Amino acid sequence: MASQRVFPLSCVVQQYAWGKMGSNSEVARLLASSDPQARISEDKPYAELWMGTHPRGDAKILDSRISQRTLGQWIAENQDCLGSKVKDTFNGKLPFLFKVLSVDTALSIQAHPNKELAEKLHLQAPQHYPDANHKPEMAIALTSFQGLCGFRPVEEIVTFLTKVPEFQFLVGDNATAQLKQSLSHDSQAMASALKSSFSHLMESKKQLVVEQLNLLVKRISQQDCVECMACSDNTVRAGLTSKFIDVPTLCEMLSYTPSPSKDRLFPPKWSQEDPYLSLYAPPVPDFAVMKMEVPGSVTEYKVSALDSASILLMVQGTVTASTPTAQAVIPLQRGGVLFIGANESVSLKLTVPEDLLIFRACCLL
Repeated sequence: MASQRVFPLSCVVQQYAWGKMGSNSEVARLLASSDPQARISEDKPYAELWMGTHPRGDAKILDSRISQRTLGQWIAENQDCLGSKVKDTFNGKLPFLFKVLSVDTALSIQAHPNKELAEKLHLQAPQHYPDANHKPEMAIALTSFQGLCGFRPVEEIVTFLTKVPEFQFLVGDNATAQLKQSLSHDSQAMASALKSSFSHLMESKKQLVVEQLNLLVKRISQQDCVECMACSDNTVRAGLTSKFIDVPTLCEMLSYTPSPSKDRLFPPKWSQEDPYLSLYAPPVPDFAVMKMEVPGSVTEYKVSALDSASILLMVQGTVTASTPTAQAVIPLQRGGVLFIGANESVSLKLTVPEDLLIFRACCLL
């Protein structure tokens, strides 16, 4: 059994082009707060903070007493730290990647397979699908955030096709007619019609998309009131009246936008049988992200032990962390990341009387 089962991490930042630039990015701000030596480049994007063992972002261990340099290396030699169920289920590997995203422009559309299809794709093309596991996802908004998840009810899509001729032009007359007819058929016919509509929109040539967007902007700008289009969705209405209208606005007419009153969403998985039909399926509850809010008047807070390894992120606050097995306290402040082995409890003592905001990712089987 490893003597040190709780230790701080230095995590990898991914600088994808869609991320917010420099210190405008929460990812960059978290990095700067946790590491005084970090230098933020204002002309570079800071898109994602990765906390885990992914080969392209294996977290470094910030404890000189531990011989392994990275979390992945340490877990490989200390698999019991995962918890018995997690260890057996996921072959001795940490099964989740905890992230913070700071988004400036629209991300690419993503579709993650379910477990059965992930295994098949991995066998067929490991160069494209290096992981045989499915990827259940949960997104929690730290600030105001808009996400498109799954498809709108077909009735709503048909309304947009009827009221927005530029949208119908890109989807095509045949796909539009198929979608309208599917309203009186079974779910399989509806899924097939959605597939056709979505494919036509996403495969439209860039020149055609630009032409139709320009026509749409011109038409809307000449109208006295957007309400004449009978748009019932405030988000789409705002997008239609903006001079910055783009392809994501068209996608909003197909995709479902979670209510602004909710602070989380669960992207569904797609199956081999029919990815469009499976977009309505609920997620697989393999993992959890716990949100802990502690008032600054509390001097000490205990993070309970779990039968799972977990990763803790300090979003706000300053504490020292201690455990029964640790030889010294671990200072943590905003942006600090802590690995906690299974069945380990952690005591957090507030060193500054300000509220704590903490997120903790784990796998609950």
